[in-house]
Amino acid sequence: MQADAGFIKRSSQLPVVTIISPMHNEAENVAALISEIEAIRPALPQSEVILVDDGSRDKTAELIVEHQQSRPWLRLLQHAVAGGQSAAVHSGVRAARGQIICTLDGDLQNPPAEIPKMCAPLLDASAAETLGLVAGQRARRQDTLSKRLASRFANRLRAWVLKDATRDTGCGLKAFRREAFLDLPFFNHMHRYLPALFARAGWEVTHVDVAHRERSGGVSKYTNLQRALVGASDLLGVAWLIARAKTARAQEIVAPRASNSKAAE
Repeated sequence: MQADAGFIKRSSQLPVVTIISPMHNEAENVAALISEIEAIRPALPQSEVILVDDGSRDKTAELIVEHQQSRPWLRLLQHAVAGGQSAAVHSGVRAARGQIICTLDGDLQNPPAEIPKMCAPLLDASAAETLGLVAGQRARRQDTLSKRLASRFANRLRAWVLKDATRDTGCGLKAFRREAFLDLPFFNHMHRYLPALFARAGWEVTHVDVAHRERSGGVSKYTNLQRALVGASDLLGVAWLIARAKTARAQEIVAPRASNSKAAE
């Protein structure tokens, strides 16, 4: 049967990697983000891209739909109301078909060119099955001085409380195993605590330095005060979760098979 005009048949081959980007009022960045992701897809195995429109009030979703017409690998999820970055990532991961997830912010401050480097440790055939998360850490961060100072203080406090050995948890570039992520406890702003949460679940975490750029379009969604207010309660909550993590791990015991002669008796 011939496909309807205007629709492109999707590949029947399941993707290995799913790239997820939350977007809230990022109409100015849609075209460039999709173009830059498209440029790096040949460096990855079979992949798909999920852009999550988190209750935008501009033309973010409309522009994504336009780009979908010529890109069968591009998917759009939409929240009717804004749920926040963690909610958008969680929705994207639940809908993903790839077993390796890579996330990045939709404001173009995370260069999509870093995605292959983020995914490489998890795609390496010789990689340990114990590796669950590759966390990006921004080098030479391109933000205002006040934002850098506030972030530095928050990161040092978090690292002291949680002992997660992570310099920068606010970086949107992260790669991880889909099923491992879905096993984590979900709560708002959890994206800032993924290294601690993965370690709590028994997974190894590795860190990769990544580039960072100035925002070229749109406006920041958070102020330093907003981050501080939610960060204090979140930090206490995550510390509570870690202190009460399950420590016992079950191991299945399989009885040896009886020999043919004994089985016949």
